[in-house]
Amino acid sequence: MSAPITSLPPTLAQGLQAVRPPFVAAIVFSFFINLLMFISPLYMLQIYDRVLASRSTTTLAGITVLAAALLLVYAALEMIRSRVLVRAGLMFDAQVAQPAFNALHRANLLRPAGGQAQGLRDVDTLREFLTGPGLIALCDAPWLPVFVAASFLLHPWFGWMAIGGSVVIIGPTLLNELATRRQLHAASNASIAALQGAQASFRNSEVLQAMGMLAALRGRWATAHAGHLRLQALASDRSGMLVAATKFFRMLLQVAILGVGAFLAIEREISPGAMIAASILIGRALQPVELAIANWRGLATARTAYGRLRTLFDLAGPEEVRMPLPAPKGHLQADGLVVAAPGGGGAILRGVALSVEPGEILAVIGPSAAGKSSLARALVGIWPALEGSVRLDGSALTDWNPQELGQHIGYLPQDIELFAGTVAENIARFSEPDGAAVVAAATAAGCHEMIQRLPQGYNTPIGEGGAALSGGQRQRLGLARALYRSPCLLVLDEPNSNLDTAGEQALIEAMQGLRTRQATMVIVTHKLNILALADKVLILDAGTVQAFGRRDVILSRLLEARSAPPSRPIPGPAAARTLQQASG
Repeated sequence: MSAPITSLPPTLAQGLQAVRPPFVAAIVFSFFINLLMFISPLYMLQIYDRVLASRSTTTLAGITVLAAALLLVYAALEMIRSRVLVRAGLMFDAQVAQPAFNALHRANLLRPAGGQAQGLRDVDTLREFLTGPGLIALCDAPWLPVFVAASFLLHPWFGWMAIGGSVVIIGPTLLNELATRRQLHAASNASIAALQGAQASFRNSEVLQAMGMLAALRGRWATAHAGHLRLQALASDRSGMLVAATKFFRMLLQVAILGVGAFLAIEREISPGAMIAASILIGRALQPVELAIANWRGLATARTAYGRLRTLFDLAGPEEVRMPLPAPKGHLQADGLVVAAPGGGGAILRGVALSVEPGEILAVIGPSAAGKSSLARALVGIWPALEGSVRLDGSALTDWNPQELGQHIGYLPQDIELFAGTVAENIARFSEPDGAAVVAAATAAGCHEMIQRLPQGYNTPIGEGGAALSGGQRQRLGLARALYRSPCLLVLDEPNSNLDTAGEQALIEAMQGLRTRQATMVIVTHKLNILALADKVLILDAGTVQAFGRRDVILSRLLEARSAPPSRPIPGPAAARTLQQASG
């Protein structure tokens, strides 16, 4: 965590800048706290060298009261420093946590399998480090030379013993850092991989149970978990050996100090009080080092978390500020669109061009793996264009603020994603629910009566991913969410794949109503009853456009291709095959 602030991602730089004043205050408090650490050795010097020699109880009472008062100040400063560091942690969290959440979202879009969810835990790890004993040890460490110098004032032998003890303790610590850094980093990565694998398995518990996959996936998790434990145990063994050796040497050094002090007192080179004071001073000098060693694992974990956060923010890039644009009417256009899946791989879509006016319905058809869902993702800005552009009312999607643009788009993915919350919250996209708009969207999607039959109606919790609902219910709720507040552009990917006859009829009525309101619709489908509503048809195969135009023109060409005699060349074989699949 030693990189210059100017070289850091802006969010991390702002977080560190925000906590700089509290850290400066903590260092100032550390100055006075460590200054007050001289109370005990000075008190012992006065007891042995003055009180015992003079047998004065008045002096004893006076210095005892003074020492108690100063120790009370010391305790108050310790409490204030701790509170300052806690507030520093909260300030860091306030600056970094929400941008980290946004960065996780952008990073997951850019690299879906990157496992960036750890980033939120990394923010917590750094905040806890900023408020823990490890950072306090770092604040106190600069005072080591001061206590060593004070030991020299008592006697040079004490000073050299303090220096030797510091070297003996710090040296193995640095060696331990070099020896365990790689193991700790590898153990952390293995732990994250094991946890993510387990979470992915539990998201598909029904499949695990139905097809007896639990043992196999548990074995994969156990292998990753065992690797994490092995690396962590290796690092912990080395660290534990160092801590034990440090404690042994620390206690041995205390014995040696008292022994040397007794010898010097016998030789009348120091007083008995100086012997006790030296023991206290050297012990206090080594205390931050011992505390740092005891919290070394937390320091290493915080450093690893800091590195992952830097990587996350670098991957996600800065959150661009875009000028607000007027509400779109729904003119959708794509030109020379080339799209690849985030995270690598070749282009899935190549040279796609289309244009849809407000109030028109575009049906996208094609065989499996033709790129239909990829096109849907590109049209709503989920997948960026490698080449070409997608424009809404003439402005490229990248020119819009994603949160503002999202208010004008309705999107229903092929895999319905619902969230833990109530039915109303999911339909309202987790904004403040507008009751009338929620009911209107549910009615348009044909699921108002279905929702009324749920145990608590619109207030029914649906569980993570809509686990409490059937596939058809999830699809209807996803459609209602897409229709919420009548967006000007709807992109629906297989919206009727899980619908019964009544559900399909409700979908058709909803599409007709949206056409009346001049909404632009892009429907990925294989069913002819949806094609009958379309104004335009786009046929994809292997990521390229086979045909695009008015529905009647395209369908007549396809029907002609299907009915052509074998001896006659058939135009557009892939398109004809698509129509055959749709009619089947």
